[in-house]
This record gives sequence, C-alpha cells and structure tokens, in this order.
Amino acid sequence: MQPHSPLIGCAPRVPFSRALICAGALMLAVLNVPVHADGGITLNFKDADIREVAATIGQITHRNFIIDPRVQGRVTVISSRPIDENAVYAAFLSVLQVHGLAAVPAGSMTKIVPALEARQMPGSAFSAGTPSDAIVTQVVQINNVSAAQLVPVLRPLMSTEAQLAAYPPSNMLIISDRASNVTRLLDIIGRIDQTTSNEVEIIPLANASAADVAQVITSLLQTQAGSEGGLPMKLVADDRTNSILVSGDKGDRLRIRALIAQLDQPMETGNTQVVYLRYAKSKDIADELKGFISDLQKQSGKSSNAAAAGGGSGLADVSVIPDERTNALVITAPPKIMRSIQDVISKLDIRRAQVLVQAIEAELTTDKSAELGITWVADALAQSGAAGFTDFSNTGTGILGLAQQGAAARAAVSAGSSTIGAASVSVPQGLTLGLGRITNGHFSFAGLLRALAGDANTNILSTPSIVTLDNQEADIKVAQQVPFVTGQYTNATAGTGTTGGAVINPFQTVQRQDVGLELKITPQINEGNAVLLKIDQVVSNLTGNSIGGQPVTNTREIKTSVIAQDGEIVVLGGLIDHDLIENEQRVPILGSIPLLGNLFKYRSTTNTKRNLMVFIQPTILRDSQTANHYTNDRYNYLRNLQLQNKSAVQLMPGEQRPVLNEMQPPTIQPPPANTHAPAAGAASPAPVASTRSPPLPAQVTSKPPVPATPPPAGHIHGPGR
Repeated sequence: MQPHSPLIGCAPRVPFSRALICAGALMLAVLNVPVHADGGITLNFKDADIREVAATIGQITHRNFIIDPRVQGRVTVISSRPIDENAVYAAFLSVLQVHGLAAVPAGSMTKIVPALEARQMPGSAFSAGTPSDAIVTQVVQINNVSAAQLVPVLRPLMSTEAQLAAYPPSNMLIISDRASNVTRLLDIIGRIDQTTSNEVEIIPLANASAADVAQVITSLLQTQAGSEGGLPMKLVADDRTNSILVSGDKGDRLRIRALIAQLDQPMETGNTQVVYLRYAKSKDIADELKGFISDLQKQSGKSSNAAAAGGGSGLADVSVIPDERTNALVITAPPKIMRSIQDVISKLDIRRAQVLVQAIEAELTTDKSAELGITWVADALAQSGAAGFTDFSNTGTGILGLAQQGAAARAAVSAGSSTIGAASVSVPQGLTLGLGRITNGHFSFAGLLRALAGDANTNILSTPSIVTLDNQEADIKVAQQVPFVTGQYTNATAGTGTTGGAVINPFQTVQRQDVGLELKITPQINEGNAVLLKIDQVVSNLTGNSIGGQPVTNTREIKTSVIAQDGEIVVLGGLIDHDLIENEQRVPILGSIPLLGNLFKYRSTTNTKRNLMVFIQPTILRDSQTANHYTNDRYNYLRNLQLQNKSAVQLMPGEQRPVLNEMQPPTIQPPPANTHAPAAGAASPAPVASTRSPPLPAQVTSKPPVPATPPPAGHIHGPGR
C-alpha cells in the first residue's frame, strides 16, 4: 500500500517502474528517511501516521502489508545512526508492539492486527534469527517437573496478550508470545526443569496397615494435585513387609514421613472383636488359628519380652477363644494381626461343596448240580456167615443209615419209649428208589438208588447312596446282626427235690456279626470337576449252606482310591468266576465194569458261574438348588411307590396306608450378614461343565437341568479352594 503522492500524476510519460522509484524516494524525503550511500537507512518519524509508516517500511523491506481497519495512531521514531534493512523491519515490529499491534505473516503478505488477535493466527517460525518482537508459538517438552505446575510460575512473566497452556498427558507447555519473551521463558524453563533427588524411601509400619495408610495419603495428595495441577510424589504399599515405598523430593518425603508417623499409632481402644462363623466350627477354626499364630511367632524369632518392649510384632498379646454356643470366635490382637486373622477366617469359613455318592453292587450267579448213585447191602450170616454193603461220602443218608434208623425206631416202639421222635427215619433228598428182599434165616439184600438235580439263580442289586461334605468321611451301614455260636459246654449240677437226680445245664456263647452292606467313603473335590474318592465297601450275605450247623456268609470287600469326574460312572472292581466240579466214588474193580459198574459208583457234578461288579458315581452338589433336585427325586420316587398300592387295609376298612406328604418347594432365606468380609478375589469360580456318563440303572438319578441363571455369588466351586 502506498500513500497518494502528487509526483505519480506529475510525470505521466515516465515509465511506471521509474515513477515508482521516484515516488518512494520522494516519500522517504517527505517522511525524513535519508538513505546513505552504503545502504544504511536512518529512520526519523515525528508524529507520522502509522499507516504511512507501514507503507514506508514496506518500500524499504520489500514487504506487502494488509492493515486492519482498527489500526490507528501516530508514530514517532528517532534514529541517530543508519541501520540495515533487517534492523528496519525489527524496529517496525517494536513500533507495533509499543502500540499494541502485531505483524502476522500470511503467505506473501503480512497482516498488521491488534496484538490480542495475533495469538489466534499462525505466527512466525521461531528460530535464532526471528525478530524479538515477532509473535511466535512454541511447544516445549517438560521432562522432570509437572507442566501444569509451571503454568502459575510462568504466567506473571508474560504479556497480557500472550497465551500459555499445559498439556498434562504428554507433559508439554504451549507458549504464544513475542519471540524475545519466548526466548526468556525457555531459559527459565531450562533452569527449572532439572532432575531432583527423587530417591525411593522405605517406611516400615508398626501398628497401621500399609495399604490403608497409603490409600489415605494418596487421596490427600490427589486432592492437592487437583488444586495445584500435579502429583508431586508416589506412594506404593508393600503388604508383605507392611511398609510404604515413597518416591519424590527430599522435602516432600520428610513431610510424608511425619504424616505416616502420626497415622502409625497404636489404637487406644480395645483390640478385641467377636467374629461369628457361618459354616465352620468355632473349635476347629480356633485350633487352626492358634497353629497359624504359633508359626508366626516362630518366623518372627522374637520373644514375648522383646514384643512387650516395643521391638516385636505383638504376637504375644494374641488370643483366640472359641464360643461353641454361638459358634463365634473371641479374638484379641493388635490391629495389624487382627486384619491377618480376619483374612484367614474369611477364606476358611466358606460353604463347602457336598458330594452325592451312589454305588451299585450287581451280582448274577448260576449254580447247577446233579447227583446219581446206588448203595447196596447184602446179608447171608444165617447161611454162610458173610455180609457186605456199599456206602459213599457226601451222599446224604445211605441204605445202611436207613436200616440203622429203622431198627432204632422199632426198638423204641417195642420198649414203649417216648423218644421215638429222636429216632425217626431221615429220608434223603431227591428221588430215592429201593429194591431187594429181606427174609429171616435166608439170603437178604437191598439196594437204594438216589438221584438229585439242583438249579439255583441269584440276582442281587444293591444301590446304596450317601451325601457328605467335601473332605468329610461318611459311613452308611444296612445290615442284620446274625448270631454265630463261638462255644458251648454242658454243666451238670446235683439235683434237688424228690428225684435227687443230676440237672444238666447246656451253655452256649454267641457272637453277633453284621451281615449286609457297609460303605465308607471320603470325597475330595479337586480343581475343576474331578473328585478323589477313598472307598471302603463291604457287602456280605447269608448263603443257603451251613457247615457244622453254622450259617455260611459271602463277603465282598473293596478298598481303593479312584478319581472320577462329576457325574461319571467308574467301575471299582468285580469278579467273573466259573467253577466246574465233577466227583465220582466207586467200588474198586466192580465200579470199572462196563454198564454194570454204574451199580457200584456214586457221581455228582457242580457247575457254578458268578458275575460280580461294583460301580460308583459321584455327583458334586455345589449349591442348594442341585441338592434340592436330588432330594426331590428320591423323595418323589419313594412316594410314588407308596401311591401305587392304594388298596384298603385288610380287616381294617377305616385305616389308610401311610403315604409321604407331597414335598413343598423350600423357602430360601437370605444368609445373615457376616462380621468378616471375604477377601478380595476370593469369589468362587463359576461351575465348570463336564461330560457326563449315562445315568446308572434303577434308582440312580440323572443330573439336574442347568438353571437359567447362574448360582448366586459366594457359593464355592472348587476348593476354593
């Protein structure tokens, strides 16, 4: 922009470039700007219009200006020595700064606007050659101190139209001001942004909890940081050593140490608390806590006297007393140890999972037998004085025995004895055929043919089931007490009364033994859905045989340990047995004669097949919903059996058969609030799905349906284990 000059219109025939030069020289002369031969320029403006001064500077520096309409004023510049072109422009910027104006580059043009608006426009690039009064914007990276803390320090050192802002995420400062002032601020920031003695100091605590104290002080520092614009130091709690690690300036660390010393004071109130237990027994928990405290005393390695003197951890003042009436613990301990004890209790006093164990003892037995034989007796004493007979063992009553029993019976009848019942004839089992001829004084003979076949089938199915807690032994016994004679004797005493004869007192000793089923089991739920089972199962039953008049029992016992998944069927063991026994008794020589030898032999065959298997199926009952499912299933099964028989009671038309009442859904009450909060992160894991085997036959139930919503939090899913 050029001011109007009459010289431009005075010489229309002169070329435009020469006219422009002439106009510039004339303007310099008019504004009293002499140009020296060496290129130096002396500025002398006296009460000149700022717009005309801008036009003159543009001519000198070859710059194009865009002047804001609000730019007004009179300028006075006095120079005593000539300056170069760059110094002229710097002097012009100083003039603008004095008048509250600024020159902002805009491509090939330069805008002259009020200084308050210059910070909103892109300024000059800041470098060593930037004019001191140019508006520049600089981004400064702060390395050692907080950028937000420098803002209130640097703000008073800046002009009113300057701009200063902090960016906390990257800890940077944004400065918009005159180049000279920016240079001064950068020098100040460089002196402030220095590394300090931020050492790490460890402060042990004697009474308070390191985590609680660190949380309180950190909250206080964050409040101060919100008002001051930064966080001066860091605190970290070490729960293992109950210490606080402090990092920051030495002065700040001294202040924090004094604050921690005031907080780490012993409690003046009593250190006794009553903790009510939900699931565990107070006596058991008390014994475990006493062992825990004893181990802490051994690890501390300090006597109770040292603790009383202030050098110990206060373990000598700890006492745990169980109250079995209310299932509570009365604990006296310092706050630090009290928190440790409560944390241990919260992990021990949990609801343990239960295990439903269903066993199956299945036995299939086939027993076949066959007997065939002939016994003879011949009497020729009256003629030749010869007699003979045959008899075999394990054949029951033979022909000779029958003859003896018959003779004894006839003698008893002839004598008129009343003991004929004791001498009665015992008929052998099976088919018995007799043949022969009995004559007095002549040859007599008799033969007895005995044939017997037996076929017995046994099908035994026992399904005992029992529910027990995790890691808790359980025992179920379903048996009969069978008497077994262990000894007998007869005691004869002198008689009294009119007869005066001896009195015989027979005496027997009897021992009763359990015959039936007994199951002892200890389940242990491992991580996930696996269950370790320690099993001791005994199954016994009476057989139809007897030895010496005493009953014979079969006993099957299994002692083992197995691992099974939740709902999985595992075979514990079994027996597959096949016995074939063939027995033949015969008379020498005569029994070897073909065909006729069958008259002098006795044969028996026994064929026994036994199949015995024992199975086990554990089911984890993690919550009351699963336990109610199995309880309802067994309850309804037994009730349905009772409902199947609805006939009237014989001879009592007014009576009814007993039937279980229909089961009502249980009313679940919310658990009471516990005095000790569970430890953080001690929540039970979610149930783990498992691949289930097919359900056991007969009475063994299937797994309940999966609920639509997960079990409530707090239930144990592992061992928590």
